Amino acid sequence: MASNGMKEAGYEYVVIDEGWWLGERDAAGNIAVNAKQWPAIMPGQKDGDMSNIAAYIHSLGLKAGIYTDAGRDGCSMYPDSGPKLLNTGSEGHYDQDFLQFSKWGFDYVKVDWCGGDKERRSGAIQYAQIARAIENAERITGRNLYFSICEWGSQNPWVWGPGVGGIESTQWRTGGDIIPPVVESLHDTEHEIRVISADNVLHSFDAGLHPEAQHTGYYNDLDMMVMGMRGMTDSLDRTHMGLWAISSAPLMVGSDLTRLSPATLSLLTNREALAIHNDPYGLQPIKVDDPRPGIQIWVKPMAVAGRRAIGILNRTDTSTQVTIHWDKLGLKGSPKSLRDVWDGQNVEAGSGTVSVPAHDLALMVADGEDKTPEAYLPNRDSISGMKATRGPTFARLQYANTSGHVVVVQVKSTSGLFTALALQPTVRSETGMIGLILPHGTADLSFDRPAIAIRELDVYAW
Repeated sequence: MASNGMKEAGYEYVVIDEGWWLGERDAAGNIAVNAKQWPAIMPGQKDGDMSNIAAYIHSLGLKAGIYTDAGRDGCSMYPDSGPKLLNTGSEGHYDQDFLQFSKWGFDYVKVDWCGGDKERRSGAIQYAQIARAIENAERITGRNLYFSICEWGSQNPWVWGPGVGGIESTQWRTGGDIIPPVVESLHDTEHEIRVISADNVLHSFDAGLHPEAQHTGYYNDLDMMVMGMRGMTDSLDRTHMGLWAISSAPLMVGSDLTRLSPATLSLLTNREALAIHNDPYGLQPIKVDDPRPGIQIWVKPMAVAGRRAIGILNRTDTSTQVTIHWDKLGLKGSPKSLRDVWDGQNVEAGSGTVSVPAHDLALMVADGEDKTPEAYLPNRDSISGMKATRGPTFARLQYANTSGHVVVVQVKSTSGLFTALALQPTVRSETGMIGLILPHGTADLSFDRPAIAIRELDVYAW
């Protein structure tokens, strides 16, 4: 990862998933580690100290991640291989474990839900407690721990995940595993080798669409990327990369990086696709058209005024010609420029007709002029009556947050959907800007916090 171009392209974390423990704790309650499994790597280190692997990852210019569970037991009570282990979760040791992770030098922590699910816990409560433990650890060590919630979407984490516990950067899994765990023995015969299908990728995408919950710093996690695994084809690789990029979903590659083909590696490091993924607004796309069964046009509003990323998804068995209706992108007339991301070439916008092969995704960027938005100004501590009559609608919010920390404000809709916006602090009274997707219906934004000032909300017609 440090040498194959991925680090240079922006991939930054190496995350150790479950199984790094012995399934025991010492007399002081610390997690016991197998010294043989985690030997010293560099001079001056001792076997069995997890700070060794964190230091090694840092020495490569990368960041280090680790894993635990929100419950008493973890997912090792359901082993795919190896022994069944209980008591591998962090419940009852939240402050101790997250401080230990931070002292070891880890920068990222994924918190699974096997134990929490077994105990029928409230995800919103447990993960808020974990967020406080992370904040305590950060205060003590001065090291940030990126918080990855893996609650599988069973309790609607897109509702309570944004800004949970005041954490400034959070992602939450929106569904189960993209595939059942892949188990490969040394002999390739002892265990079944599972093969990826298009259904695996498309199901994770479909389950992860909660665009009203996502904006800069707070992300729906569609699960890991499986590019490079058995069953993936060039067209499915393009579909996978394009859907995750246009969704600003975390790009966590779960395959063996030493076996990636040049074509797969080229897609993972495609700078134009990554620019769509890394857009400052960090929004998910809106489906603007279904020209016919199995054909979908997805559009991602971006931070540059008048810019849209367009994904044309062909779920069918035949190649097809698809016409983009520019007015459905929220633009005035046809775009000034249109670029094919996979080819890296500008193309004529013209009639907007694009050829998309079977089971493939065309990925494009259009630059044009936004339609004139409808501006909503605050009335004391709220903005009311924002209309999104045709489904989810793009809006830009101008605000000031002088509190010095993240502040969460509520968005409620007459359609029954509600979510939260986590507003990053601004310097003094300067204006911050975020993009957001309003849920279908008439929405109300409440910001009854003294340090928050809402300047204006601009809602764009689609």
